[in-house]
Amino acid sequence: MKTTARRIVLPTQASIRVLAGLSLAIAVALSLGAPLAVMAPLGSALLGALLLAAAVDLWRSLRLWTRGGVQVERRLPAAFAIGASTELKLDLVNPGLLAWRLQVFDEVDPVFDIDGMPRALRLQGQTRSRVVFRVTARQRGVATMGRTQLLWRSRAGIFEVRDTVGEARALRIYPNFAALARYAWLSGDRRLAQIGIKNFIQRGQGTDFRQLAEYQRGAPLRDLDVKASLRYRKPIVREYQDERDQCVMFLLDCGRRMRADEQTRHTGETSHFDDALDALMLLAYVALTEGDEVGAMTFGGEESDRRDFAPRKGMGTLNALMNKMHDLQPGGHHSDYLAAAETLSHRLRRRSLVIVLTNFRDEDSPELQPALRLLRRRHLVLLASLRETALGRMAALPIAGTEDAVAVASAHLLSQARQDAFARVVDHDKLSIDVEPRALAATLVNRYHQVKRAGLL
Repeated sequence: MKTTARRIVLPTQASIRVLAGLSLAIAVALSLGAPLAVMAPLGSALLGALLLAAAVDLWRSLRLWTRGGVQVERRLPAAFAIGASTELKLDLVNPGLLAWRLQVFDEVDPVFDIDGMPRALRLQGQTRSRVVFRVTARQRGVATMGRTQLLWRSRAGIFEVRDTVGEARALRIYPNFAALARYAWLSGDRRLAQIGIKNFIQRGQGTDFRQLAEYQRGAPLRDLDVKASLRYRKPIVREYQDERDQCVMFLLDCGRRMRADEQTRHTGETSHFDDALDALMLLAYVALTEGDEVGAMTFGGEESDRRDFAPRKGMGTLNALMNKMHDLQPGGHHSDYLAAAETLSHRLRRRSLVIVLTNFRDEDSPELQPALRLLRRRHLVLLASLRETALGRMAALPIAGTEDAVAVASAHLLSQARQDAFARVVDHDKLSIDVEPRALAATLVNRYHQVKRAGLL
């Protein structure tokens, strides 16, 4: 992104104080009876001398800066993750012989919280200095990392010159995929329980052949491979794994229901929609590692922002899916569940696990129930609804008086009414879930493992 250079010249506070002092001295002299005929030429001469010195200082400083001023080399990551603190680096290079006093400030997009800017320093001649600061993105999408501002002083300290150097860049802010890396590490170390995910690995289960292995006590005798046992002269059994080459399809609600946001600034929390997108990405990663296809379709948002990602396999699918969905934001429109179900049924003929991510309300039942029935004609459907955390916090408050008792009782009443309405709309389906946003990712992965283990697809 090319931009033109900008330069602003401002007097320093010291030079302003000198002019103010000169004016005050002349005013005091005149008030004490000094003749105007003497003070006027004297003041004009002093002012002219100051202006001449300032002009010479500015001309000389600009000339020296042009010949050997400070240069900036900026290092930016390819992408950012929402809520993740990222370290940025600026290398300041002074190729000349003179030292410069300056302040550095990077023009960072307002969607970032910035720590460590501006920075003041004195850069000696023919040296290099590195400025390190951190930024934290609060919103997904495309952000602009602007140019770098250098505020340097003239040689005599009369002026401050602000130069804007470098080029602006458009950068992508993705969902916080740190959860994916943590899941991969935990799964490799068999510590999935730390994030609430159960380990369902069971030998001899599933229908896809995995490998031959030596018989262990407790293994089903029906899996005994007679030919292999005779060949190796010891009991050999066939091990199976969960079925692969299946399809997981996400139906993501981007309507006004998903605009619920309980996050507080500087707490590190994310919005409900961000939690839903994080859960989508985590389960997509898990399904792809299991050899399944993953696809996604949005509904309820602006027509121009609708996304349709056809199911595909391979770990490269995760990057493609993230690039497709990273800048999504919920809109203010009503979500038409039935229209979304009809569109998906027309496009997706193969039986799949369809995961509907939404924020359920009881008044949505007349549209949501027929949509679920339509999808269930061919697919296995999991309705995942996000429940506000404020309701749970209110229900858990200690009761210290009548008002607290009323508030807690009301919270329990609303919670029970929501549970009853959810059970009715899903027709008491045990697969569907209604959880708080932070529990969504682990619960979805556990449900996926249960579906695989039970062979429901």
